[in-house]
Amino acid sequence: MIACLERFLPETEAETRADDDVVSGLCKALELTGSIDYGSVSVAGKDFGGLYTVKPLAFILPSAVDDVARVVDAACRSPNLTVAARGNGHAINGQAMADRGLVIDMRAMEIRIEVVSCNGSAYVDVSGGALWEDVLKRCVLEFGLAPRSWTDYLGLTVGGTLSNAGISGQAFRYGPQTSNVTEMEVVTGKAETLVCSETENSELFFAALGGLGQFGIITRARVLLQPAPDMVRWIRLVYAEFDSFARDAESLVTLPDSFDYVEGSVFVNSSDPVNGWPSVPLTPEQRFGSDRLPRTAGAVLYCIEVALHYKSSDDASTVDTAVSRMLGRLGFIEGLEFHVDVSYLEFILRVKRVEEHARANGIWDAPHPWLNMFVSKRDIADFDRTVFKKILKDGIGGPMLVYPLLRSKWDDRTSVVIPEGEIFYLVALLRFDPEYPKASTVEKMVAQNQEIKQCCIKNEFDFKLYLPHYQSEEGWKWHFGNRWKRFVERKARFDPMAILAPGQRIFSRTRQL
Repeated sequence: MIACLERFLPETEAETRADDDVVSGLCKALELTGSIDYGSVSVAGKDFGGLYTVKPLAFILPSAVDDVARVVDAACRSPNLTVAARGNGHAINGQAMADRGLVIDMRAMEIRIEVVSCNGSAYVDVSGGALWEDVLKRCVLEFGLAPRSWTDYLGLTVGGTLSNAGISGQAFRYGPQTSNVTEMEVVTGKAETLVCSETENSELFFAALGGLGQFGIITRARVLLQPAPDMVRWIRLVYAEFDSFARDAESLVTLPDSFDYVEGSVFVNSSDPVNGWPSVPLTPEQRFGSDRLPRTAGAVLYCIEVALHYKSSDDASTVDTAVSRMLGRLGFIEGLEFHVDVSYLEFILRVKRVEEHARANGIWDAPHPWLNMFVSKRDIADFDRTVFKKILKDGIGGPMLVYPLLRSKWDDRTSVVIPEGEIFYLVALLRFDPEYPKASTVEKMVAQNQEIKQCCIKNEFDFKLYLPHYQSEEGWKWHFGNRWKRFVERKARFDPMAILAPGQRIFSRTRQL
């Protein structure tokens, strides 16, 4: 088998071939119970970001974990093959691509979503290729249970978010999704299929969590569940000054009796339908009363978004009292509070409507040069002054999220790196380009992202990229800081030939050992 594979992997570009005969022979050599999708190689060479395009050798549709292990094993025995695991294609900078390598479609595996009980707690055992949206519906509708920590958008795979962190408005209380997993099944870069947890193969467990796919492919995860509420009181509150916005947001994430969800955002102080006032109300009937804004309001405004869970059997006055008590502590602009009561499913799936709208308008398939980062509490006010109030004062054509998180809810043993200090902020610039396909607008967005990063470096802000992307080893060394040594040691232990996740551009493929 290996000799067969090596025939298909010449080391010079002049010898390179990618015709159907090659791929057909490769499929036979791998001895898959699954298959290779001959018509979707181009799909595997693109992603949601739309900034990079490569040509993989093959797009593999595994039927089970054994197929995943076979693919990695074949790469181990070849001189230069690499392997990338692709979830739902929502990466931004080609992280799940493999140029002239093998891309595994994790969505093709048999999807398992099984609720189990262990030591008095409920969990869901779920395939790495399952979408969080499907996990939500199965757990809530059939068992009245739900994971504790989510992402805003649920069209992502379990293995994909656990390889990064997985963040939404519940993270201040329960930590990211990586803090809510107790066991995983992982195929390492040595083609070993291992079950790992805090007590079994623990080094692999913590390496893979937030490990950017560098140490193994997550094929199953056990996620902690809790009783799901029936309803949600969804609220948005407007602020004119960043100081009061940040003070209230930090209070909400540190008080023990707070809302169940806390996020925040920045928007433009104008009638711009995408970037301005109209983006804040929660229903078409609600109106943003700009006359309520103080005269001192600047170019940008701020919004705290919170949610309170409750049961449909709860008395309405009880919910109103709880909400009023918590809102009474806050300093938002009077008259600029918006709320709506929705089902828990509708709330957790709220971004699904955004996706449907974007698809209808043709901008879902446009490039998305998003920028996600963590900024320390120490520097967030200066970040607001130099970035939000200056560089981004006209908006970005999409949401500009900013909200606090708590370091104590994150596990330092995982591969994720975050700024120093107990409180740090997520900043997410989620650009949608209405002028696509004009390439110049995309180039400007990418250039603006670079300007923001350079601004942070120049001002010596304590920040880390979330869903990081660097072009050089020096960039990755800077990103990991004093954890780079541990990251490299883990790579040597679990993927010594640097076969996995080549699209991250952290390590170069080495020769067969």
